[in-house]
Amino acid sequence: MIGLPDTITACLFDLDGVLTGTAVLHRQAWKRTFDEFLRNRDGEGFSEFTDHDYAAFVDGRPRADGVREFLRSRDIRLPEGTPDDGVNEPTVNGVGNRKNELVLKIIEEKGVNPYPGSVRYLEAAKAAGLRIAVVTSSANGAKVLDAADLTKFVEARIDGLVIRRDNLKGKPAPDSFLAGAKALGVEPAHAAVFEDALSGVQAGHAGEFGFVVGVNRADQADELKAHGADVVVDDLADLLENA
Repeated sequence: MIGLPDTITACLFDLDGVLTGTAVLHRQAWKRTFDEFLRNRDGEGFSEFTDHDYAAFVDGRPRADGVREFLRSRDIRLPEGTPDDGVNEPTVNGVGNRKNELVLKIIEEKGVNPYPGSVRYLEAAKAAGLRIAVVTSSANGAKVLDAADLTKFVEARIDGLVIRRDNLKGKPAPDSFLAGAKALGVEPAHAAVFEDALSGVQAGHAGEFGFVVGVNRADQADELKAHGADVVVDDLADLLENA
């Protein structure tokens, strides 16, 4: 009834872009952050941050990894700094903290809306007796879940704070999803991963999870498939029988 193999007993959902529309807000915050950084560095002739840059280097990764990967693509190296760096510090953490400041402002202004199809799917998965965890690179996972009224569905949450605390490798490494499965007490082979980011789908495939669902929010169905998705849908409700 919910579009998964019979062997699956748990669902591991990414948050931004899978359950909520906040991926768009993150992309806006990243663009403002990197365009400001590049303009200050290179002047008005700077080469701006693009949707391709977001998908290839930032989407789905922990914040500092996203900063590092994108800047590396532009042959820019910054010192790491510390997680407490100010938003104007020319460090990896400083740039990341600037982005986080911006995304929190945008979320406060625009609010958090869950996808209706995702809410339907969560309700169906819970009714079917499946275990549910959220695995997100965002350090704001709890705040977004609460704002979207989705916390009631979630048994375990692996977010950016947990990833940093436990020194887990971020997506596309499978560590955070493996931690989600462990938190639910299930083997990866019996868990399904739901992801809209190429790095997240790659992580689900690398972790040898029982099923990987690619959620096509950014017109990249072929890329999701190529990175390891077993099935690609435009909305989670597409998985429901008689949806």
